[in-house]
Amino acid sequence: MNPAEIVSLDDGAERYNVPALERGLRLLCEFSRENRSLSAPELARRFELPRSTVFRLLATLENMGFLERAEGGRDYRLGLSVLRMGFEYLASLELTQLGTPLLQRLSEELRAPCNLVVRDGRSIVYVAKAAPPTPFTSSVTVGTRLPAHATVLGRVLLQDLTLMELRALFPENRLEAFSAATPASVDQLFEMLQADRERGHVRGEGFFEANISAVGAPVRDHGGHVVAALGVTLAAGQTDEARMEVIVRRVCETAQSISGLLNYAPAPTGRVVPLRSGAAR
Repeated sequence: MNPAEIVSLDDGAERYNVPALERGLRLLCEFSRENRSLSAPELARRFELPRSTVFRLLATLENMGFLERAEGGRDYRLGLSVLRMGFEYLASLELTQLGTPLLQRLSEELRAPCNLVVRDGRSIVYVAKAAPPTPFTSSVTVGTRLPAHATVLGRVLLQDLTLMELRALFPENRLEAFSAATPASVDQLFEMLQADRERGHVRGEGFFEANISAVGAPVRDHGGHVVAALGVTLAAGQTDEARMEVIVRRVCETAQSISGLLNYAPAPTGRVVPLRSGAAR
């Protein structure tokens, strides 16, 4: 294929879209934690489509198990096929395949829930979890989404972004607050991330949820980019400083081990240089 043909294909990529398939996928994306169930009339209104079209899409997705009827039979909710695809996706990630054994080992050693988390836009998503049989349990599960700017592990995942990139991701003047510790602005968040990046780990008590402490460290790929955060969740106020130092060290060491499995080689200095406010990535 010559270059002219490649340009032609790129310019006309939208010609290959299948409208019905696109509508069906967009319809599935309307369901969320906030919109657990939706009716056909509501979906027709959102997409400005005839109800008959929406009913056909819903019937197809229901037949394939991607949607199911909610209680009462009028509304729809996500079906088991979506969950199955989600688990298949997680199982296909090199990160989870390589990292899960180390995650389980760390959880058993620290006797605390440990997680691997990735970033999806403004949110973090839990992709792997290991928890020992202890009285303390974490409410998060695989698939849980939380705001990146307001969580310890989100701070780990945002620390590669420049100030310009953060402003593009969070264009609002004030960031949504989830606790007294939530940064109020992008500038405040950026300064926090710079300190996190230089420290090499993030530690917070009650940062997102009261009575919960968390320690997180970055997992980097072969290019040195943060691709995940490894974290441990603890009950706030129940760990003395000497024990906390051990936890921080082991979290950082395990994150470095997973990074090594992803072919990350740290700089000779062993230090990550902080990003400057005006720097480009």
